[in-house]
Amino acid sequence: MTEKESYTVIPELSERLKQTIVGVHRERGTEWIAGFGELLRHCEERWGVRWREPYPPSYHFVAPVALPDGTEAALKLGVPGKELLAEAETLRIYAGQGAARLLEADPERGILLIERLKPGRTLHSVPDDEEAVAIAAGIMRKIARPAPERGMFPSTADWAGGLGKLRLHFHGGTGPLPERIVERAEKLYAAMHATVRQPLLLHGDLHHGNMLSAEREPWLAIDPKGVIGEAEYGVVQFLLNHLPEQNAGKVIERRIGQFAEELALDKIRIVSWTFCHTVLSAWWHIEDNSPGFEAALQTVHAVEELLG
Repeated sequence: MTEKESYTVIPELSERLKQTIVGVHRERGTEWIAGFGELLRHCEERWGVRWREPYPPSYHFVAPVALPDGTEAALKLGVPGKELLAEAETLRIYAGQGAARLLEADPERGILLIERLKPGRTLHSVPDDEEAVAIAAGIMRKIARPAPERGMFPSTADWAGGLGKLRLHFHGGTGPLPERIVERAEKLYAAMHATVRQPLLLHGDLHHGNMLSAEREPWLAIDPKGVIGEAEYGVVQFLLNHLPEQNAGKVIERRIGQFAEELALDKIRIVSWTFCHTVLSAWWHIEDNSPGFEAALQTVHAVEELLG
């Protein structure tokens, strides 16, 4: 089979992705699924794309495509909203430095056409944790940008407001999350945001799965959320990803030390942000009805031990 012939797939949404989309977006997700075929035809007519098998599903449909001039790209489709608008703008600001290039975008329709990264191995493929942290730190240096004066980007303070939704959802309570832990996260979030020093435009989701091996640079970032916060918050998602079942707290602590040294960050602020975010992340699992809450709660306890 030639490379040209391999781009003959008729894309379909997996049942898993459909369930995720409806779980997150409710009625808007159902409507988007119903219009998926029309969206594919729009992409074919606008850019002349030919499809290959989509990547494993997460929260969006993403598939390798070929353009008429032979360029290989990745086409990302999702329910239109603030998240895809922020991702498109963040990629524009990065301009290919430390991250995949944005080739075309129609975020109002939920469409992003992005540089395809090859060979495209995730950072999970790097077995040595210290090496993986060093790679991530290098990418963070390249994508570091001051916070734009204006824009559509949420802030980490906006994210923290999600804990208010938790209490609303449970009629003032905290559901399966211990009240003590939620109260501590709420108070610490407020104290941390009151003392933010230099806000930056952060990737917002820079974990192992969002750094891929590439050709023009050894590793590049993908899928930025685009969020305003301080540098210490920017390492949190990496800290919480790809952890062993045993001694996760020790691994997180070692990573914090390495990031602090390589990026000249404040260890105490990293730990504080990490604790707050683990509590928020546990709530997101509840809100999105997604698996992983129990593991998230275990991580909350592990990070709280580091906090003291």
